[in-house]
Amino acid sequence: MKRREKVWEYLKNMLPDQPQGVTTSKVAMDLNLVRTNVSKELNILVKEGKLTKTATRPVKYFLADQVSQDVHETVVRVKKTESAKKNRTEEQENKQDDIFDHLIGRTSSLKNQIEQAKAALLYPPHGLNVLITGPTGSGKTYFANAMNQFAYNKGVISNPHLTTFNCADYAHNPQLLMSHLFGYVKGAFTGANEDQEGLIQKADGGILFLDEVHRLPPEGQEMIFYLMDHGTYSRLGETAKAHHANLRLICATTEDPESSLLATFVRRIPIVVQMPSFNSRTMRERFGLLRQMLSVEANRIHKKIYFDEDVARSLIGSVTYGNVGQLKSNVQLVCAQGFLNNIQTQDAIYLHFDQLPPSIKEGLSRLANDRDQFGDLAKMMDPQMVVAPDDVTVPLSDADNYELPYNLYEIIGDKAALLSKEGLDQESINNFIMTDINVHLKGFYSDKHLERDQNDLYEIVDHDVVDLTDRLKKILKDKGYRISPDFSYAMSLHISSFIKRVESGKPLRKAAPNMISMVQDYPEELGYAKIVKNEIENHYHLPVPDSELYYLAVLLISLQAEKQNGKVGIVVAAHGNSTASSMVQVVEQLLDPDNLTAFDMSLDMSPHEALKGIEEKVRQIDSGNGVILLVDMGSLSTFDEKISEHTGIKVKSVDMVTTALVLETARKTSLIDSDLENVYREISEFSGYSRTTEREKTEVQHLPQKATTVSEQQPKAILAICSTGQGTAVKIKKMLDSILVDHLIDDIVVLPISVVDMDQQIAKIQKDYRIVAVTGISRPHLSVPFVSLEKLLQGGGEQFITAIENFTNNIEAENQLETSEKMAKERIQHYLGQYFTFLNPEKVTEVLWEYCKVIEKGPIKLKNSLKVNLSMHLAGVIERILTRSELTVQQDIQIEEVRNDPVYPMVIKANQMLTESLNITLPEEEVYYVVKLIDTQK
Repeated sequence: MKRREKVWEYLKNMLPDQPQGVTTSKVAMDLNLVRTNVSKELNILVKEGKLTKTATRPVKYFLADQVSQDVHETVVRVKKTESAKKNRTEEQENKQDDIFDHLIGRTSSLKNQIEQAKAALLYPPHGLNVLITGPTGSGKTYFANAMNQFAYNKGVISNPHLTTFNCADYAHNPQLLMSHLFGYVKGAFTGANEDQEGLIQKADGGILFLDEVHRLPPEGQEMIFYLMDHGTYSRLGETAKAHHANLRLICATTEDPESSLLATFVRRIPIVVQMPSFNSRTMRERFGLLRQMLSVEANRIHKKIYFDEDVARSLIGSVTYGNVGQLKSNVQLVCAQGFLNNIQTQDAIYLHFDQLPPSIKEGLSRLANDRDQFGDLAKMMDPQMVVAPDDVTVPLSDADNYELPYNLYEIIGDKAALLSKEGLDQESINNFIMTDINVHLKGFYSDKHLERDQNDLYEIVDHDVVDLTDRLKKILKDKGYRISPDFSYAMSLHISSFIKRVESGKPLRKAAPNMISMVQDYPEELGYAKIVKNEIENHYHLPVPDSELYYLAVLLISLQAEKQNGKVGIVVAAHGNSTASSMVQVVEQLLDPDNLTAFDMSLDMSPHEALKGIEEKVRQIDSGNGVILLVDMGSLSTFDEKISEHTGIKVKSVDMVTTALVLETARKTSLIDSDLENVYREISEFSGYSRTTEREKTEVQHLPQKATTVSEQQPKAILAICSTGQGTAVKIKKMLDSILVDHLIDDIVVLPISVVDMDQQIAKIQKDYRIVAVTGISRPHLSVPFVSLEKLLQGGGEQFITAIENFTNNIEAENQLETSEKMAKERIQHYLGQYFTFLNPEKVTEVLWEYCKVIEKGPIKLKNSLKVNLSMHLAGVIERILTRSELTVQQDIQIEEVRNDPVYPMVIKANQMLTESLNITLPEEEVYYVVKLIDTQK
């Protein structure tokens, strides 16, 4: 059946029962077709006279014989129909409605889950209990609400309210937890002054939903399955099972039921529904969820929301750990920001990519890594999209775990009006309120984040250890210790390792003299370590030896959160429409710097205009410690003094920018003690990551071949760093070994090391291994990808492996460039075709390569990377001459100074060759810059 026939058959069956018409989105969703294709077919059917459509947004379609009047009358009829529908009671509407039909994914990723849920609810005589499993934020609570509404609509329960209890809320107080569930009698415990019914009684005739059921203590699980078996229970303080309850049970957990629940409890729940993660769902579903959430926000603010493809891609790609719940929070943040930016607009808000928070912008590049999914999403979208308040009906009125308990937009509007009365301008109002938005949302979702962190830890260490670590965190913070994000993970793993070593009877570690000497230089952290030691002793009632005190001190020294010193800023400026941006994008994916920006210079941009643009970038990125300016051509290197003069910001420039140079600069500036002069000195001497250059090959060609390829033959290694190099680091090693095996990577080893004498250990390792990445509690001074212990344990292993692969591929590409004349020429030809308008890439490449070979007849051999950059510079010179926009040497530059340079005679010879080949003569001003550019390799 052809696509149009499929659409027509669907409409003939669907529309007679749909007096309000259907939208393109609904047809596309139900038939699993691309929206743009469906829109095309619907409009053809309209032209053929089979359908009519409205002039509303969204457009609605009807069978031609459903209405006999024009489209305007159709709209009136639709509105009347919808108005009549609203007048019906909610109960009547629900009884004719299958709530699961509203769920996105009902025909694909949730199809089996919905069938399981219906079977469990309708199973005679009283249904079956259900356990919903799935990662945090995957929609377990939402699905439980849908089950409850379906059961009530079908008449299988009489109590319409879903009674919800989160077992994690009282996990640390089992008695209080049990009293909330089962109720209690007067005198059952201190403070029980009267009888109190529990949630089980309130759920009688309906459904009890136990969230995070793995936090229910064993005795609670036993009482629940007794209730399942017999329908009776006792309140806290009673001995007889005197109370009856007729209820269904739905439980939810993020854990493996077999390992986290009693076997007797699991056996009594025959139906296990597994909710999919967000990123395992089809791209059509993910896009549908995004539109639905935007529609919810449109209904809240009663305005249309306009957004483009990059905003949609960024939001979908921003979901890393929190699944649908994280998408919902990100949508709320973006819409709140859009609402604020368009607060004066009457009927719409506009979401723009450049206004998104950085963490959400990163979603675009993250999604782009998967070309297939990126392409699938592109087929579903239009360049500009809109959702209106009535686009999508929201089936469930019950709030889920990610629903804000207040109207954020009212808060924004009220505060904006108040600040406006105080006389603040719009920019100041926006700054104030965006801070509030972040505080509101972060405060609300911090509990979810904490729960996720703890769930990850619970998979590795005992709950008791995590509880102790939480207490230590509060104690140390009150004492003035700066808590870092890795604290919970590192301290929990350290304590767990120590306790298990004691319990197993293994000999305790002795503190090495160099460790004791190091700790003596940190008396404050040693004092904190004594507090931790005392708390461990009091908690576990066992002595902690003094040697362990030094290990604790080393851990606390390593974990001490860094003070926020201003970093040296980095501005990358290069000719071409996206040359600088491309380099910056690669580095941002590898190192995630916050002090890096790009300035792309079109070839027809005047030097004055470029100077102004770069000055603005310098002002934006400076944080008080100066700025490094990385440029592609020598003519730009003279800007630094003028920029410093105009902006008052100290600027140093470095020529011959490459991706490797930007990467190294970002790494250098991320170090705590970096300053502008040190960074400039080290970057000026940087010669790439490749350890084998053309010159070095010439000088050592008498050596065996093995000596020239040592970096390539060295095995690759990942460093796992902890305080001792044993407990935590070994666990990290096991985790990474597993991830490497899953990715079929067998040429990388994981080496655990201690933070004590870390630099010396790394220097020793580098003699035998090529270090490609680092993880753990401390970041060494290495220009390789690094992931913190926290991110790794929260599921960042996949991204870590991707970063390693990108890094090694980039290094290998640079190595290949230096050893392959063919690759260097191809790169020159590619750049010429991409960035230059008036040059023939194929012809000019050969001329420029010959130009470089003439220069090499002198005292200097050029690296291939320099040949590429020199060729790009010369191409710019040639095009400027052709367009009559030659440079003039600035007054403070003396041409005479380059005439004594040993490179100068070879440049003059190369220029003669250029004149013979292209009939172009380079003026002395351009010769000056060519000489200076070549000198950067010295």
